[in-house]
Amino acid sequence: MTDNAEPGTSAGDFEGWANLFTRCRAFSHPSELHGGLCGRLAAGARLNQQQWLDVVCEHIGIAPETLAQGEDLPAELPDFMAEAYQQTLDQLRATDMAFEPLLPDDDYAFEQRLQALAAWVRGFLEGMALAAGEKLGQAPDEIRELIEDMVAISQVEESDEGDEAAEVQLIDITEYVRLGVISVFTEFNPPEPSTPSAGQTLH
Repeated sequence: MTDNAEPGTSAGDFEGWANLFTRCRAFSHPSELHGGLCGRLAAGARLNQQQWLDVVCEHIGIAPETLAQGEDLPAELPDFMAEAYQQTLDQLRATDMAFEPLLPDDDYAFEQRLQALAAWVRGFLEGMALAAGEKLGQAPDEIRELIEDMVAISQVEESDEGDEAAEVQLIDITEYVRLGVISVFTEFNPPEPSTPSAGQTLH
């Protein structure tokens, strides 16, 4: 197992995920894995650490026993993914709607950002379908329409270098996806009971 953590490996940003995927020699896209996690969480599923690591291993193409043995893998992979899981769940639960899908920033080429968004949405749809099952058929019309739109987004084909209009459209679609995910989470996750603030006691 690799013992030294490398700079820029943060569970909260795309660069951290991309760096870790590179070190794991994964051919899959980090945005797709994050989308898959968000789809599961938004549909009401919760994963324990081993279940989540199994999903991670399947996505990046390593056997769970390989991770346990730590052969040629970054030492921080389990802790990184545990932190990513909790950060993502906390963002989805937050009342300030600060959730953001894991996507490359504007320093990346338009084509790379477009492909990342499509990959994220594919992951989200797959994760949501696995977790929600038949509940999707009972969802409100606006959720089903959102899913149809996401299917179209996930199938977007490569385009030429983005002009200003394409950039604006990509921003708008990303915001539509972001707000849609929050709507799905709200639909399938009832509000959690509030906890007493500091200084209060339960009676």
